[in-house]
Amino acid sequence: MILTAALGLTFLLCATTPTAAQHCGCQPGFCCSKYGYCGKTSAYCGEGCKSGPCWGSAGCGGGGASVARVVTKSFFNGIKSHAGSWCEGRRFYTRSAFLEAIAAYPGFAHGGSEVERKREIAAFFAHVTHETGHLCYINEVDVAKYCDWSSEKQWPCHPRQGYYGRGPLQLSWNYNYGPAGRSLGFDGLGDPDRLAQDPVLSFKSALWYWMENMHQLMPQGFGATIRAINGFDECHGGKNTAEMKDRVRFYLEYCHHFRVHPGLDLSC
Repeated sequence: MILTAALGLTFLLCATTPTAAQHCGCQPGFCCSKYGYCGKTSAYCGEGCKSGPCWGSAGCGGGGASVARVVTKSFFNGIKSHAGSWCEGRRFYTRSAFLEAIAAYPGFAHGGSEVERKREIAAFFAHVTHETGHLCYINEVDVAKYCDWSSEKQWPCHPRQGYYGRGPLQLSWNYNYGPAGRSLGFDGLGDPDRLAQDPVLSFKSALWYWMENMHQLMPQGFGATIRAINGFDECHGGKNTAEMKDRVRFYLEYCHHFRVHPGLDLSC
């Protein structure tokens, strides 16, 4: 009887959520705050959030922890603790910036089992840790033009800009900066440095790349994400196997931290 009543209450709460969302009238990707206003920051997506990609809960549609509950302050700052005091990313990369960015990508680590969701978070931060040296670097050390002439007609390179790695996943090449800018609302080709100046936008660029190229590969194993991000250098001919092993090491470490099995097919 008690269980039946509890289930009925849960159903009632979930059933009333769409009504609250309708009253708030938020666009997709926005949170409805406890006061009925729309936005993407902690004031909207944090405590008391009524609908949308709220940080505090996984919603009525499924169980398990939200991204915010998995990516705790201790986990995020634990990654940065390995970066030197001189690192440019120590103040730039923050958990709050990541959580604000994640509100624009409610599909990240969403759906499937709790184990699968935590694996995706572990995979994302494994690549971020490797690419940035524990959230140390905002810009790639060896800067270059990185203009792919075969895609230059569609994504023309600005003569004064270089499309070297920037941000948590070190977004590179004009054929990535162009569509990322179009999706995120900035001039990716004319002003790529925005990714090194705005931490929320920087995390959004990483999440954009992840959702476009790697999110759908997670069921194939972590190795598939390595092939997607740098397969030519790390997976073909064994040119940089040490780099590949470094990514796998971080992934295993984070899966262990989240207490989930890493799955199969870890390397490429």
